[in-house]
Amino acid sequence: MSQVPFKLENVVPWGRSLQNYCEMFNLGESEFQGKILDCAGGPSSFNGEMTRLGRSVVSCDPIYQFTVDDLDGRIKATYPVILEGLKRNFERFVWQEVETPEQLGEVRLAAMRQFLADLPQGLAEGRYMTSSLPELPFSDATFDLALCAHLLFTYSEQFDFDFHQKAIVELGRVAQEVRIFPLVENFTGERSRHLDPILDWLTQQQYQWTIQPVAYEFQRGGNEMLRVWC
Repeated sequence: MSQVPFKLENVVPWGRSLQNYCEMFNLGESEFQGKILDCAGGPSSFNGEMTRLGRSVVSCDPIYQFTVDDLDGRIKATYPVILEGLKRNFERFVWQEVETPEQLGEVRLAAMRQFLADLPQGLAEGRYMTSSLPELPFSDATFDLALCAHLLFTYSEQFDFDFHQKAIVELGRVAQEVRIFPLVENFTGERSRHLDPILDWLTQQQYQWTIQPVAYEFQRGGNEMLRVWC
């Protein structure tokens, strides 16, 4: 598919925390011991929180090309839009740990504030890198685990089967294991139109894969992740 110029006004920044990542990807102490790639990490606090724990994480995303002030402005501009969308689609989500869009917004803002505070140092240390799928600037098997949240399968309308195929191959090139969450399309609760064809293709190419339930469910039906090994 053709490349669209990446512009900040097209970004919908919505950060998540270390706890969210642990629940989305079934992360525990064994995963924390290795080198982790957070692909399409966005404005999440996962990298900063893991770094403070002495863990090894590299996050990549096109948004890291922008300044803290630019990103902060974009977050403030899109925040009310996202909240309004949550209110209009209230029944499509599971409201347990948080009961209202406003409560969820505060939780997400807290994670994004941590990200913004960590970004300058993280860029200097090479923990945040400006890059995007389906081509990553890493050598083969650089990481033990690659995580990809709320991009693949989520945006199945925007990204076709070919993009998904190339992206998963690339993630599998740079990491020994790949975990993708969720497997449902944005706002629908329905499994991605690309999932079954991708699974068939992975099997044909002799990849190992499994779909596993996870503790995290905010979008209804979005409580599974795909694990892939080369």
